[in-house]
Amino acid sequence: MEKEKSQKNASREYKTVQSVSGPLIVVSGVKGVSYEELVEVTVSGEEKKRLGKVLDTSDDKAVVQMFAPTEGLKTEDTKVRFTGETAKIGVSKDMLGRIFTGGGAPLDGGGELVPEKYLDIAGAAINPWSREFPNDFIQTGISSIDVMNTLVRGQKLPIFSGAGLPHARLAAQIARQAKVTTGEQFAIVFATMGVTFEEAAYFKKEFEATGALERSVLFLNTAADPVVERIMTPRLALTVAEYLAFEQDMHVLVVLTDMTNYCEALREISSARKEVPGRRGYPGYMYTDLSTIYERAGKVKGKKGTITQIPILTMPDDDKTHPVPDLTGYITEGQFVISRDLNTKGLFPPVDVQGSLSRLWSAGVGEGKTREDHAGVKDQLFASYAIGREARELAVVLGEASLSDSDRAHIAFADAFEKTFISQGEREERTIANSLDIGWNLLKMVPRDSLKRVKSEMVEKYLK
Repeated sequence: MEKEKSQKNASREYKTVQSVSGPLIVVSGVKGVSYEELVEVTVSGEEKKRLGKVLDTSDDKAVVQMFAPTEGLKTEDTKVRFTGETAKIGVSKDMLGRIFTGGGAPLDGGGELVPEKYLDIAGAAINPWSREFPNDFIQTGISSIDVMNTLVRGQKLPIFSGAGLPHARLAAQIARQAKVTTGEQFAIVFATMGVTFEEAAYFKKEFEATGALERSVLFLNTAADPVVERIMTPRLALTVAEYLAFEQDMHVLVVLTDMTNYCEALREISSARKEVPGRRGYPGYMYTDLSTIYERAGKVKGKKGTITQIPILTMPDDDKTHPVPDLTGYITEGQFVISRDLNTKGLFPPVDVQGSLSRLWSAGVGEGKTREDHAGVKDQLFASYAIGREARELAVVLGEASLSDSDRAHIAFADAFEKTFISQGEREERTIANSLDIGWNLLKMVPRDSLKRVKSEMVEKYLK
């Protein structure tokens, strides 16, 4: 039996590397090779084997995507062995409190993990038939999210940011503060892709210093790590999230940053394969590829746990029509938008509540979930803030003297809304009741007859 196994392995080992292009190598004369199969590459003069996976097969050739750099790799004297296995990660509940590289190796000095089982990282989108509609509230402790654009368990709701905006601080705050109000088990899976060393160190420090690491699993891929590892990182994170949610009955929030770097890695690999480029040079299949990540969030019938996703992406030139935010918006259920204007005013978190949207917010609010007045307060705050911003713009053109008393009251409300409701500080955590009470206090600033979005009995009960 051992002899037969040895002969089988030998027959799958080749020295026929035809070309090396960036992170890709092409091997000719291969037989029986399958997509996503793991590959071991032995370079002459090196003891350690380099790993890769099969990206494409046609006729007798295989395109191998390397996880390690291809420096020093030559077409001669290089052995390629096809293992017959796909990329897997060992999972265990002991992963909570641990930090890993973007490739899944321990990074915290805690030693090797003893896995309960091994799972294929490719995963699959949740079958629409088996999905259950998301309808429970996740409290982030941030008023502009909890009240105005409520996050619901099982939802995928990205953050659209731009260069130089504090999305990293916002992501860390959400990860520290997020919880389910029903007291069930809650976990965070946090993955970075192509971030700077400073950002990776910031996230690590924040999780360790605040104690959030105890309920979290971190995967840190930096800009210095191999491009191909960047493709693996979100899939490793989601595989761990699926294990915790659907096998350990936990509610899991997955934060992925930065999806723009992920898409840049896709573009680089596509270019190395000499594929016909799509919009702005990105591969034509990027929409499909992104959907294989985003659609792994949700709530499954018969399972107690859920997976909620917050992907974070930076929009080049703050352009929402750029392919990355554009395609992300088609797949996900709304977005949080980071405002450059609010950030310039020194407000944090600078969430643009008018530009943001949570399409499932109504499913997560109301008596028994948040509070009976939530929907009415949200609608009234939106309406009053919109009137105030419009009156503010009008005052610039016509002068404040030309405005009515109601317009001036709404301008004062808009200013106070930004300073006391949207802005709350990086370390300030608010319960949903706190946030709603702040909203009611602000609504005292506008004329009573303009409160048309809240029921009169709610006004009598809460507007004291």
